[in-house]
Amino acid sequence: MFSGSYLREDVTFLLKVIDLPPLDIAEKERLIQSGQRHYSEMISWEAPPSSAYLALFHEAFQENRGRLAEDLLRLARAVDAGRRGDVTIVSLARAGTPIGVLLARILRRHFHREAAHYSVSIIRDRGIDEVALRHILEEDGRSPESVVFVDGWTGKGVIARELDRFVRAYNRRHGVSLDPQLYVVADIAGVSGVAATGADYLIPSSILNAVVSGLVSRSILNDRYIGEGDFHGCLFYEEYAPMDLSRWFVDAVADEVARCYDEGGEANGVCLSEAAKERLRRGNRAFLDQCAREYGMENPDHIKVGIGETTRVLLRRVPGRILVQNREDRSVRHLVHLAGEKGVPVEEAAELPYAAAAFIRSVKTL
Repeated sequence: MFSGSYLREDVTFLLKVIDLPPLDIAEKERLIQSGQRHYSEMISWEAPPSSAYLALFHEAFQENRGRLAEDLLRLARAVDAGRRGDVTIVSLARAGTPIGVLLARILRRHFHREAAHYSVSIIRDRGIDEVALRHILEEDGRSPESVVFVDGWTGKGVIARELDRFVRAYNRRHGVSLDPQLYVVADIAGVSGVAATGADYLIPSSILNAVVSGLVSRSILNDRYIGEGDFHGCLFYEEYAPMDLSRWFVDAVADEVARCYDEGGEANGVCLSEAAKERLRRGNRAFLDQCAREYGMENPDHIKVGIGETTRVLLRRVPGRILVQNREDRSVRHLVHLAGEKGVPVEEAAELPYAAAAFIRSVKTL
């Protein structure tokens, strides 16, 4: 248990810091696609952001901080309305971590609620870290009814479905009543429980990795390092402390939230309706069908949708092609920048239902 580079009162990471040698991205991709290794067993080296890329992050922050503040207030209001007593924010490390920090702060400051915040691992096909969940409920004595699962955004909804499946099974085994819904800022596929918006816009923290997430890596589940009773693992990038923006980001967004709250921003708009979610789900299914038909992309695991997931592909996977709705859209500048660095083609597709999408390259072509 540690707080990464955040203040101790902002978050408790229920992760085990390990020292796992990084793999080359292409080799990691080959092992994933061949089925020899699960993605969670490996990690590639995380390069620090260049000065040019950091400039794109700061531009994105200036352009989107007001929108993010309003969406966070909307989401916090939904949490406030849906929970009695103390609130336990459980963010999904690591994209959910800065959002969890901010929601807990907003609940305390503007809604006068007691709110604890833990950040835990969830892994596709492996579920949420049950050791961490037991720690929250049993060792720390947090009420199951107080728990709110939080992430930054959704792509196709794999993690939302994984959370729902695991939590329902956990409830049956332990006779508790955890809410399996996922609360997110932006849900572009209509798969979350509660979302502030369905728009695919640039959430600034989605651009960066560890340096905006407490210097913590994505989570790792490798039996050589994680034993029975251990939390899932992570790397801690202490060497990147001089360029860390984690505290700066949450402080700056919190200031924007306070301004928005004082101007009555918390009263504007409602969270995504069920009808809107169904429209998004239909659009997502139609897009995946189109990808299979027009691009031969029959494996949906190799198709990632939305700005956040496209960024992840460029930073952590082997991209084959990037699609953008409008190449001149300021929200995709960082994607064009990264694609240019890696020699990945960027195709403009005006009919794209998202601001961006990415295709992972087949290992057969590596």
